[in-house]
Formats: sequence, C-alpha cells, structure tokens
Amino acid sequence: MEKLVSLCKRRGFVFQSSEIYGGLNGAWDYGPLGVELLRNIKQEWWGEMTRRTNVEGIDSAILMHPRVWEASGHVENFTDPMVDCRQCKARFRLDILFEETSLKKRKEVLRAADPEKFGGQLTEETVAAEFMALADRDPAAVLTSLSCPGCGNRDTFTEARKFNLMFKTFVGPVEDSGNVVYLRPETAQGIFVNFLNVQSAGRQKVPFGIAQIGKAFRNEINTKNFLFRTREFEQMEMQFFVKPGSDDEWFEYWRNERMNWFTGLGMSKDTLRWHRHAPDKLAHYAKDAYDIEYLFPFGWGEVEGVHNRTDFDLTRHEEYSGKSMKYFDEAAKEKFTPYIIETSAGASRSFMAFLVNAYHEEEAPTAEGGSEKRVVMKFHPRLAPVKAAVFPLVNRDGMPEAARAIEEALRGRLATFYDDSGAVGRRYRRQDEIGTPWCITVDTQTLADRSVTVRERDSMVQERVASEKLLSYLTDKIG
Repeated sequence: MEKLVSLCKRRGFVFQSSEIYGGLNGAWDYGPLGVELLRNIKQEWWGEMTRRTNVEGIDSAILMHPRVWEASGHVENFTDPMVDCRQCKARFRLDILFEETSLKKRKEVLRAADPEKFGGQLTEETVAAEFMALADRDPAAVLTSLSCPGCGNRDTFTEARKFNLMFKTFVGPVEDSGNVVYLRPETAQGIFVNFLNVQSAGRQKVPFGIAQIGKAFRNEINTKNFLFRTREFEQMEMQFFVKPGSDDEWFEYWRNERMNWFTGLGMSKDTLRWHRHAPDKLAHYAKDAYDIEYLFPFGWGEVEGVHNRTDFDLTRHEEYSGKSMKYFDEAAKEKFTPYIIETSAGASRSFMAFLVNAYHEEEAPTAEGGSEKRVVMKFHPRLAPVKAAVFPLVNRDGMPEAARAIEEALRGRLATFYDDSGAVGRRYRRQDEIGTPWCITVDTQTLADRSVTVRERDSMVQERVASEKLLSYLTDKIG
C-alpha cells in the first residue's frame, strides 16, 4: 500500500485533501490522472447499466427532506458503537476494534473468560467465532482486556455509546431543530422517492431499474486504508424494481451481472469473492445480501453490495409521506408495492481496487542487454487514463513536428500524451507507470513512409502501423 500511495501522489492520481494545511483525515483529491481513471470507471458502469432499455438514469439532490431519513431508518439505525481511550483520547469503532484484535489476544481473552472451556488447543475458526460471540454478549468485559491501539495502555476505554454517522447541517439563517437537514449518507433514497416519477416519465413497466452516480457522506469514526473508508465518497447505485415473487430470480441475475462487470474489466477471479451476510447480520430491510469483496493488500474488503431490499423502502416512504408508492400493472389490473434488488458499488473503492489490480513490478530488458525493474499499471485499456503517448525519436529532422501532428489528430478522439524529454526507454517507463497501453514513436522511417512504431505496454512488443490507420488500430484494440 505504501508503494501505491506514493505512486498515486507522484504521478497525479490522488492527493491528500488540503495537504498544505496538514490535510483533512478521510478526504482525498483526485489529480489529473485520477480524475480520468475515476471518470472512466463511472462511464463503464453507467454504460453497462443504461445500455438496457429497462434502466433509466437519475441525479437526485444531495440535500433531502429530513423525513426521508426518518422513513429510511437512518435517523434511528444508522449508528455505530464508539469508544474513546481515556489516556490518548483516540476514538474507535467498537466492531472494528474487535475485528482487528490479534489471534493471540483473542485466545487470551477467551481463556480469561472461561479457562475450562478454552484452556486447550483452539482452531482459528473457533477462536474467531467464540471471540465475536463473547464480544456481542459482553463487550465491556472484552474491552477491559484490550490495549488501546493508539497509546498501548490497557483498560482505558470508555463505555460504548451510539454515534450517528450522518453529517447534520441547517437550511436557512436560523440554526434550530426545525431547520435540520442531512448530507445524504447514500444515494439510494433519492431513487426510491422518485420511483413513480421516473416510471411515469420513462413509461416503464416493472421490472425496471433506476441508476445513479453521486456523492455520499458518512461521518466515520475511523477512516483508514487510503480510499477504502473515507468520509466523502461516490456511489454507483442501481435499484431494480420487480414484482414480488420474482425477486429471487432477479437477485441471482444481478449477482451474476455485477461479478462479470469486474472481471470483464480485467480483475482476476482469484482476487474477487462473494461474502453472504449471515441471517442474524442482515440489515433491517434485507431479505438476502451478498458483497463482492476484493483482496486488497490489507485483506478482503467490500467493493459492491447486491441486496434484496424487499418492499421495505417504498412501504416506509408511503407510510411517512402519506403518498401511495404502489405500482399499477395495466395488464394484470392490479396494484402492488415492488420489491427492490439493489446493486450498490463504491466508485472510490472500485477506483482503489482497479489501482491495486493494475500495479505490477517486473523485470524488463534494457537497451544494453541487461534488465531493470519496471513498475507498470496494467489497466484495462478502457479504464486507462491515457490511451496513447506519442514520442519523436529525437528532437530534430522534422520528427517533433510529425509527432505533434499525430498526437493532435488522435487527441480529439482519445486521451493522449506528448513526451519529447529524455531517452525513449525512459519515456516508456514513465508511461508504464501511469498505465498507458500504447506508445507511438516517430522515427526516420516515419518521414519516409508515414509509418510509426507502436509499442504495447504489457508485452512490450512493437509493430509498424501506418499513421493514417492509427486511430482505427487503437480504437479496435480498446474495444
């Protein structure tokens, strides 16, 4: 992770927010390459969703009526247990504190709690299950046995208390309870309250979906692991409305579609897995729920959730608003409240997963016949921030002018980069490090027959291509 974070800053993918003032924890800025990669990820997701005739798009407001969040359960349920260290004043989410407790410490806690039951040899699976069960039953007893990760002192934690993760603000000039609004903690509710508006305007029939990409905000107790848990992030959500009774079939359909999207953009199946939520861990609205998890350097982490939300959301908004949220089926002449199959991906987390997936260190041959380490970002061509770089072999004999003309011709259709600084080998390495799939070199042969050398990033194989065919050559490769 340290190498990746360093590369992100050095090459302009991601910067710490407000860095000149010491930074703001849990907030990040996307640099010139980062904003292009993020945009490409969002475009791929948007195209994947809206290419279907039964999925419509929407862009709902970040600020919504506060009753929306009462109906959704966020005011009541969107909380995390929090503890503070009395010594160093550090603050921790209780569940994460327990999850990150070492195996050795977990065994110590279990043996102290019940020496007879846990005195012998224990498997890792037994320790994990029994420790979390004890933490659920008696969190205070477990806390007294743990040391603070910040200062190392033991038995210094306060009692756990609930902490609502929504950012609160006020509408208008008076800051009182009557003017409270929240920055949305998810984009889904803007879809639910517009269900009938979109259905009517789009003349859609159930089953159909509504897709949205937008910012969400959560006042996380602890942010960590670079972009994985932040306070400001983007979501890519699609809510699919189905007739009750068909929900299980659609749930499996969308699980398959969403996993295929990640693998279709170059992610290895070995680094992806499904995690099913246990029945006693399901959210209050869910009938069934799976997460797509990616194997990050720090371990498995969720990048997308696929949930069967039943009719909970529409029923609650009907109850709290007093407005019918039922759908009328013309063919069957019946009204019903649709079930909702949710696909909710983190754009920021997907960005981070694609970064990790692309990062490779490998040996590459040098012009002198030796080898050197090269860092190469093996992005899928459709995600790569820069599609092609154009070089003059040397800065004379008309090569710069020819290279400039080629780069300008491509730039209108593809993201390109012009580089005439240093040896060509060094230029290749710079482009490898930002994931550019193809490097185009103008040389003496170009001046004679207008062909150029095209070097492919991953294989480093070179071939001659006529300059007038470059655009079609590259677009065919990108797909």
